Amino acid sequence: MKKIPIGINDFKTLIENSYYYIDKTKHIEDLLEDGSEVILFTRPKSFGKTLNMSMLKYFFDIENKEENKKLFTNLYIEKSKYISEQGKYPVIYISFKDLKSKNWEGTIFKLKNQLKDLYKEFLYLKDSLDEISQEDFNKIIYMKEDANYEFSLKYLTEYLYKYYKQKVIVIIDEYDSPVVNSYENNYYDEAILFFRNFYSSVLKDNQYLEKGFLTGILRVAKEGIFSGLNNLEVYSILDNKYSSFFGLTEDEVLKVLDYFNIEYKLNEIKDWYDGYKFGNSEIYNPYSILKYIDKKEVGAYCPISTNNFLIKSFFENLEKDVFHELELLFSDKETIKTIYSDPDFSDIKKPQNIWQLLVHSGYLTVKKRIDRNLYSLTIPNKEIEEFLKEIF
Repeated sequence: MKKIPIGINDFKTLIENSYYYIDKTKHIEDLLEDGSEVILFTRPKSFGKTLNMSMLKYFFDIENKEENKKLFTNLYIEKSKYISEQGKYPVIYISFKDLKSKNWEGTIFKLKNQLKDLYKEFLYLKDSLDEISQEDFNKIIYMKEDANYEFSLKYLTEYLYKYYKQKVIVIIDEYDSPVVNSYENNYYDEAILFFRNFYSSVLKDNQYLEKGFLTGILRVAKEGIFSGLNNLEVYSILDNKYSSFFGLTEDEVLKVLDYFNIEYKLNEIKDWYDGYKFGNSEIYNPYSILKYIDKKEVGAYCPISTNNFLIKSFFENLEKDVFHELELLFSDKETIKTIYSDPDFSDIKKPQNIWQLLVHSGYLTVKKRIDRNLYSLTIPNKEIEEFLKEIF
């Protein structure tokens, strides 16, 4: 019997160490048929964003092509015509989920270390570079003050393209984590100024880019980080496309429960871990389901918000009518609000943004769509109700 993959976010580790895997490789087909050059997926925490991006890395990466191909044995994509795309592209993969600090100096120091480690993965490129590019490369490796960190990913795509004669796939996991953290610790303006150039240089008008994939919880600063990025497509929890890419459908939940021979009451599991509506798909929280299988009892296992600070700061300054509306939700009531697929959180202090934040971070979910951007909202399940009551 395979092992329960609680907290396993690396696709290769999961497959090679015989963890149970719920096959999401069908979505590789969808991504390859998608004409968007850069795609941002926004989903709450603990719905499999990092694992899915890791899966894309191992599928596309030109390095260790034959070894990585074995990882997809007996998975959907192996029999697809798109298996020909496996191992075809140089891949840059970086995650910012832990890029957090109390001040900008701490954040930029951590980022420099991450970029140094990233460049070290590609040390073999150095001998193929001209003298000026070698100097720029070394400045990142040795964390020199005059290194051009804002353009470091763009330069790396150029080096890889010239080496492999193939455009590059760039994967950035949890792109918004350092920006949300900067808001909490009062250095938001400095962070936005840096990351605007950092992201746009590699993702906008980059002749060496094949495709870019980003994940996050929120779309932050529409007119800041992504200003002018007209090749970006955002798929949020409100969109039908890729609605089952993150999280588990009911069929997937039943399969994994049956595999582990767990005696279960489906209604009880639905009450605790179902209730999320991503586009037109009914979705369960995968982390909580795996914890349920491990513990063999229901419980509140998964604090889905990336940053309770934002929620708490809103709750501390709630207007009376908003407080009353939230209070009604605990009585199985609904509230009707305007929610956007790609909201702008650059001015996150506005009172109406509490509803955007609660929906996109997973504390509330859509029950039904009433009009174009008008939705009926509710608390998704008992697990989230417990977390909300604690904060509320």
